[in-house]
This record gives sequence, structure tokens and C-alpha cells, in this order.
Amino acid sequence: MTEGRADLSAWREPQALIETGALEASLGDPALRILDCTTWLKPAEPGDDAPYRVVPGRAEYDAEHIPGAVFLDIQGTISDPDTRLRFMAPSPERFADAMGALGVGDDSRVVLYAAGSIMWATRVWWMLRAFGFERAAVLDGGWEKWKAEGRPVSTEPGRYPPARFTATLKPGRFVDSAYVRSRLGDADAVMVNALAPEFHLGEGPSRYGRPGRIPGSVNVPAATLLDPASNGAFVSLDEARQLHEEAGITPDRHVVAYCGGGISATVGLFLLHQLGYRDLTLYDGSMGEWAHDPGLPIETGPQARETR
Repeated sequence: MTEGRADLSAWREPQALIETGALEASLGDPALRILDCTTWLKPAEPGDDAPYRVVPGRAEYDAEHIPGAVFLDIQGTISDPDTRLRFMAPSPERFADAMGALGVGDDSRVVLYAAGSIMWATRVWWMLRAFGFERAAVLDGGWEKWKAEGRPVSTEPGRYPPARFTATLKPGRFVDSAYVRSRLGDADAVMVNALAPEFHLGEGPSRYGRPGRIPGSVNVPAATLLDPASNGAFVSLDEARQLHEEAGITPDRHVVAYCGGGISATVGLFLLHQLGYRDLTLYDGSMGEWAHDPGLPIETGPQARETR
């Protein structure tokens, strides 16, 4: 039986989303740590086994950023360096060391933003929560909204003394391909693909390998959860709820989100969390792993509407 919406409200976390005005009013708070998570994906070099080349947004940060922000190199410092897959979750020790070096401690208040797409901020938000830290917020609209509103910027690098950050990975926040395969056909679970419809349908080539989707997946593209008229801020919770419910994603089901590399899927996870959904996880390897492995099943073309 689906949980009633009234029952979900207790699990929402309004403080996980911060508006630009509220952040500006908080600048100078000694507990505040603002992290610029900007990352760019560029075409892969010839012969490279990876689907794309990762370029940290350090140059843009150096040019200007929100006052007090420090730069976070997602791939370089908080991703597993021992895999061909990009952006895979690292060990708790590596994550704790990276956060502590930026001045983020157990009692810090963290705000995350990015240029280009909010998905980089939601990825780090998901990682922080996965490692047990629950004092992080995503800046709605990110850098583009901040700039469009004429809010203050700085070229001075943010600097904070090293801090102690405790990282303990919570079970079930990240899952692997074996887990996903074990849940195929399970009516209590739903696989949610955040990629664009053409990639979900397997139309044309895919940079991840075989075109298509994990069998039985439903499609809620991350782009549909962002409002282009509001500098890429999130759509309303009502609209997010409608988009997910129309795809059969209800609060009584176990949600396994994926995309190409475990990044854009966190946009949907963030909004589902804000809606009060509790049973959420991320397939970290996503299509970068699944499509690359010929031993894993893949599906293309239109799919029959799910009935339960």
C-alpha cells in the first residue's frame, strides 16, 4: 500500500535546499563552508577507454566565485582512483581526508553549488549523506542564478584550517551491478534512468557502450526536473511528484536511480528525498559500467506501460 502524502512530510528536509538570498545573508558565518563543485565533461581522447574526459572547473573558480567558497575537484579528490569508471564513490578514509582538507568538519554547515548544472552539487550532497553527514544544502539555481541576480563574487580563494571529518558509509546508499541485476523483475523495486529519452530508448550510438537501458527501467530525465526559465533551479515539488508518479515511482517502492556515471541521477534522488521518499539508492557504476559489460542484459526501443 502506498504511503499517504501526509505521512511523507516528516521525512522531508527543507534545509537541504537553500535560496540565493538566504546564502548571501549567511556569508561570513564562521561555521559555513561553501563548496564550488563545478565540473565539465569533454570528449574523450582517441584510444581512451572512458566515455568522456573530466575537466575540473578550477579555471572558472579562479576567475570568480561566491565569496568564501573553496573549490572541490570531484574526480580528483573524492572519487575512487583505482577504477576506469569516473566518479565512483571512494573509501571513507579518502572522502574524510578530502573534506577535512577543505576545512569541512563534523559541525560545519555546507552549501554546495556548481556552474553548468546543479547535478554536480546534488552528487556531492548525496555523497555527504551517504558518508553520514547531514548538514549540507544545495544552492537552488547554482552559479547561474547567483550571477543573474547580481550577488557578490570574489576572486580571493577560500581558505579554512583543516578540520576533522568523520565518514562512515551507510549501507545501501550505493549499489553495484550485481545488486541491480538481482532486483530485475522485482515489483517492489523500480529502476529509474535519468538520461535523456533517446538514450533510454537506445536510439543511435551511446558513449557508454551498448545503447539502451537496464531492462524494465522507467525514464525521468534529470533535465525535466530543472526549470530553464529559472536559471536551472529545481522544478516545484508538486511538479517533481507528478513526473515521478506518472512513471510509476511511488513511495512504497525501492528506488534504484542511475544515469551515465552516477551524477545526473542524483538530481532525481535529491527531489525524491525532498518529497519524503525514504527507500532510495544509487547505482554508482550506472551505464558506464552496465553498457560496457556484455554479460549484463540491456533493453532498447519503446517499453510497455507498467502495470502493478
